Amino acid sequence: MHTAILFTWTDYKTIFIPITAFACAIGPLRSVANLLQACIWIWIHLLLCNVSNQARSKEEDAVNHPWRPIPAGRITESQGYILRWAIAAVCVLWSAGYGGGQVLTSLCLLIITFVYDESGASKHVIGKNVCNIGGYVTFEIGATKIIATQHSLDAVAIASIIISGAVIFTTIQAQDFPDVAGDAASGRMTFPIYAPELSRITTLVALLSWSVFLCWYWTLGPISSLVLISLGVYTGARYYLCRQVTEDKKSYLVFSLWLTLTHVLPLRVRTGFFSA
Repeated sequence: MHTAILFTWTDYKTIFIPITAFACAIGPLRSVANLLQACIWIWIHLLLCNVSNQARSKEEDAVNHPWRPIPAGRITESQGYILRWAIAAVCVLWSAGYGGGQVLTSLCLLIITFVYDESGASKHVIGKNVCNIGGYVTFEIGATKIIATQHSLDAVAIASIIISGAVIFTTIQAQDFPDVAGDAASGRMTFPIYAPELSRITTLVALLSWSVFLCWYWTLGPISSLVLISLGVYTGARYYLCRQVTEDKKSYLVFSLWLTLTHVLPLRVRTGFFSA
C-alpha cells in the first residue's frame, strides 16, 4: 500500500482532488456512498496511469522524484510493466459493476495511457497535451457518472467537461516547470523546454484569460469573480516572475488551488453557489 501511495503521491493535488471536486459539483453529489465509490474509481485509475508512466521514466524520476518506487528500488521496471496490466484488469472489472458505459470509459483511459507511454506521445509538446486532455476528460466523465448515479450527462456536465479540457490543454504546462531538468535528461520535450520564455508568458495570459472567461460564462457574483481573477493573476505572475525550481514547485501548488476552484464553478448553475 505504501508503494501504491508513492506511485500516486504527486497527482493528488492536480488530478485526484480537482476531479473529485468536479464530479461532486457536476453530478451533483447524491450521497457519501457515491463519493466513496467515485474516490476509489478515480484512485485505481490514477494508479494505473502512474504505474504505466513511471515504468517508462526512471531516468527522469531519478532527477525529479528519486523517492518514487522505481528509482527508490522498491519495485523494478519489469515488475512495473506487469503491475500495470494487473491494475488495468482491476480497473475494467471494477467499472463493470457500473455497466458497459463505465467499462468503455476505463478502456478509453487505458488506450490513452498506452499511447502516452508507449508511442512516444509523452515526449512531444502537442502529443503530451492532447493525451492530458483525453486523460482528464475520461476521469471526469467516469467520476461524474458514479457521483450522479446516471449513465448519461446533461448539457451542463458536457459543457463543463469541454471547458475543463480546454483549460487543461492551455495550462497543463504549469506542472512541467519544476521538472525541466529531469524531462531534459529523459529526452522529453515539454513546452517549458521548447520555449522557456514563451511558455511562461502563455501561462500568465492563459490563467488571466480563463479566469475572466469563467467568471462571465458561469455568471459569478462580484466577490467570487474577484477571488478567481485575483488568484489567476497571482498564479500567472508567480510563474512569470519566480523562476527558481523551488519557486516553481510553490507556484504549482497555487496553480492546483486555482485549477480546483475552476472545477467547482458549475455549482453556480447547480446550486446558486458563487452568486455572491
